[in-house]
Amino acid sequence: MELPLKEIELASQRLKNTVHKTKLERSTTFSSMTGGEIYLKYENQQKTGSFKIRGASNKIAALVERGEIKAAVASSAGNHAQGTAYASKVHGIPAIICMPKSTPIAKVEATKGYGAKVVLHGDCYDDAYNKALEIVEKEGATFVHPYDDPEVMAGQGTIGIEILKDLPMVDMIVVPAGGGGLLAGIAACIKQINPRVKVIGVQAEGAPAIAKSFRKKEYCTTDSSLTIADGISVKCPGKQTVELINKYVDDVVTVSDSEISEAILLLMERTKQVVEPAGATTLAAVLSGKLDVKDKKVVCVLSGGNIDVSFTARIIELGLSSRGRKIKFRTTLLDIPGSLEHLSRVLSDAEANIVMVQHDRMSAELDPNEAIIHIACEVGGREHGKKVVAALEKAGYKITLE
Repeated sequence: MELPLKEIELASQRLKNTVHKTKLERSTTFSSMTGGEIYLKYENQQKTGSFKIRGASNKIAALVERGEIKAAVASSAGNHAQGTAYASKVHGIPAIICMPKSTPIAKVEATKGYGAKVVLHGDCYDDAYNKALEIVEKEGATFVHPYDDPEVMAGQGTIGIEILKDLPMVDMIVVPAGGGGLLAGIAACIKQINPRVKVIGVQAEGAPAIAKSFRKKEYCTTDSSLTIADGISVKCPGKQTVELINKYVDDVVTVSDSEISEAILLLMERTKQVVEPAGATTLAAVLSGKLDVKDKKVVCVLSGGNIDVSFTARIIELGLSSRGRKIKFRTTLLDIPGSLEHLSRVLSDAEANIVMVQHDRMSAELDPNEAIIHIACEVGGREHGKKVVAALEKAGYKITLE
């Protein structure tokens, strides 16, 4: 499998008037936190909110040039759906997008908003994919694969060209990986222009198919993909993408959901950017110390910003907990007037802010005059949290952290 640089350069020309050249910006905050020069590539500000429009647009533009397409079909629960719908609209061809029935309404409506017909089918991506193949056969349409296609990968690889133009002396580029199209495209681009630059892939711990494939140097899948990073939650990566990744990429690391959540929260607080879980994996890898970035110029590709509003609260909760900004504990009180007031006073004196209180009077381990209290508090950080717990224990409470 080859992905010649000339194909990525051709894609760059095709996309010139279709996609944004997203900004590359140095982060003073993240640089000081890591000891490296950390730059953020804001693909979350791309049209449709994701890099996916690059690959879909290049593929459809190439098919139109060759006269090989009359309608586009894609299967996706998110960013690829919107990218294909937008690209099809630009080129004046109809698009049919197959999505699982469980797809959030906001994503369905966004895809329709770009002019595509949406077919809801099945309970998972695989069901939607099979339905898309049925439509291709029935209507003579063309399937636009989300990642395992050379022209899709070439479109994603145009990000590499932009990075090298804006930061020629870059030392390392960190890229999210799910199906592998973005990582393969950028790696193929970078290594053919400047092999000195390290290209690192990042996966979620719960969906590590590409990491496994990289370690074993052979194609691997996983039986499950459990992660908050839905954009890279892939059990079966592309066979062509894995081949290119194994050829060009320097390393692939994994990050936990807690680390991803912390990165999302930091991006909101420090850069005022909304980044989806898949897009935040790169910063998570850098901040967690899984990459040696000291004294290096490092670019983190923030691949998308399409995060469900209803999901944001859970992300913030995870992020606060992983950063030690929120503590949860339980303790036992006498079930008499004034007990909770006394506990609250200890917490107030320790400058902790109570955000949740639950009583449990039904536990079999309790005496008749006791109650278990579950409390969540906002604190200033891990050290402050330890001081709060110490103050409670000094006041005679037996604390169990949750």
